[in-house]
Amino acid sequence: MSGTEIVGEEIVRGAVKSEWIDANEHMNVAYYILAFDLAVDSLWEKFGITKDYVNVSNSSTFAVESHTTWQRELRVDDPYIITTQLLAYDEKRIHQFMRMYHAEHGFLAATTEWLNLHVDLSVRKVSPWPDVIRDKISAFAAWQGEWDWPLEAGKQMKISMPIYTGSTRQ
Repeated sequence: MSGTEIVGEEIVRGAVKSEWIDANEHMNVAYYILAFDLAVDSLWEKFGITKDYVNVSNSSTFAVESHTTWQRELRVDDPYIITTQLLAYDEKRIHQFMRMYHAEHGFLAATTEWLNLHVDLSVRKVSPWPDVIRDKISAFAAWQGEWDWPLEAGKQMKISMPIYTGSTRQ
């Protein structure tokens, strides 16, 4: 593989499906989100947040915020790799960053950052991680190394010199 250095823990591999292609003959935005969501599920499995966990504990995670950037297009049958990097966590929340790379050419195709909450489904409220889950998150954070904070993380969308803006706030 050539191209960009792969950053993050590889969490999933896949290939762009024909039904994910839009009128522009590239992967539609909705399917990038789907691919990233499936990658989150793979990460959750590493932490023990499985269907069994949800059923037995009556707890799960909810995404509450995300931001995606599209860097280069992927087309039908293109193989991809998704990596993840833990940015922060606390007693109830986890902030992670994922990158999607073309698996053969190595270029960065897209990024996303997500903030998830641990939720007690019986009352539909944020609740602390169980010790066993928090310990696995902590071990993952300790293992992941010294990756730099992603340039795309925490960015605000804006046009630097707009012709029109809907508010006085810029």
